[in-house]
Amino acid sequence: MSSYQPADPESVFTYGAPQLKFGPGAADEIGYDLSVTGARRVLVVTDPGVGATGHPQRVADQMTGFGIEAHVFDGAHVEPTDESLQHAVDWARDNGPWDAIVAVGGGSSIDTAKAINLMTTNPGDLMDYINKPVGGGKAPVNPLNPLVAVPTTTGTGSESTTICVLDVLSLKVKTGISHARLRPTLAVIDPSLTLTQPAGVTAAAGMDILCHALESYTARPYTTYERKKAEERVPYCGANPIADMWSEKAMSLLAESFRQAVRDGSDEDARGKMAMAATFAGMGFGNAGVHIPHANAYPIAGRVKDFHPKDYPADEPMIPHGMSVALTAPEAFRFTFDASPERHRNAARLLDPRADEPSDAAEYLPGVLTALMRDIDIPGGIGAVGYDEGDIPDLVDGTMKQQRLLATAPKDVTEDDIAGIFRRSISLW
Repeated sequence: MSSYQPADPESVFTYGAPQLKFGPGAADEIGYDLSVTGARRVLVVTDPGVGATGHPQRVADQMTGFGIEAHVFDGAHVEPTDESLQHAVDWARDNGPWDAIVAVGGGSSIDTAKAINLMTTNPGDLMDYINKPVGGGKAPVNPLNPLVAVPTTTGTGSESTTICVLDVLSLKVKTGISHARLRPTLAVIDPSLTLTQPAGVTAAAGMDILCHALESYTARPYTTYERKKAEERVPYCGANPIADMWSEKAMSLLAESFRQAVRDGSDEDARGKMAMAATFAGMGFGNAGVHIPHANAYPIAGRVKDFHPKDYPADEPMIPHGMSVALTAPEAFRFTFDASPERHRNAARLLDPRADEPSDAAEYLPGVLTALMRDIDIPGGIGAVGYDEGDIPDLVDGTMKQQRLLATAPKDVTEDDIAGIFRRSISLW
């Protein structure tokens, strides 16, 4: 499956996941869930848009019946930055201490809650913990407080993962903080909270689900790494049998629900399947890892010019994370095809069982992806969000900074390879 030939192959893979509560009405039980932890003072983290729906306040209000004092912070930034996270951390420090944290919202709110949890329990500055080479890559020295993640969008899988994603504004690069202690204690998936998610957000966030599943499924196998010592193990260990299972099921669920959830947001069956797909894909990539499309996405989003996506806040330019991942995915999977042809073909079959396999099998998965992107109104390449040939060197530079992700690719990736993927992704159709 892979060209990697380690001298001493790894024989151990790891798997981690939060406790999970799934189904309509699950969010109504959070007060009880926190009461058994002994929490008495809880911070609820959300963003202004989700705050306006009333969901976070209702979650906070039902905690009072269990003797819990809850406070809502609604200042999470859509697509978090180092500045927005620092603002949230400062607020939490000034108004703490906290026994537990509840995140109600999309990946941005959950990631903001992860940063607050890390920085209110551990010493140092935010940059100390950001992944190398952008930051110090420091590991937390103290345990974190219980964190309950309640997603109101179906996409990021942040409720399952050990990752906090952010833009470092001064460097114009998106990066992250990655450590097992960031994983939420409990994921509460209540599909009824996603019914208000607009079509544009459903489409972009859904492409994030899809790429989580695809990238972890086609990732470098765990057996192709050099053997690690116990203290050297990291959350991303490469494709493995348990992650494969979650990724395959996520792709099957997407095939049944994605287009319908974008067309009709009130379809509760489609919303439920999308919510389950997001969680399952998170359980897959949160252990196996992601690779080229996500590495490319960080500079695409971080260097945004003047693009304003449909159904997102219009106050500033942005390229939503799931959209930025999707824009180079067809070309990325065309590039990785020869590392694992059968996996790429099987992924295409799972995502669209009705699509005919072309005579050139390398075109199968890219064809399925571009057909889906057209149907759900995702822009047709990086040119459609404002980039051109002259931007490619900077985009390549940003991608090559994501070595934690590129190390998970199923084949070696050079700057020229990435440049070619960007160049061929200026216009996908």
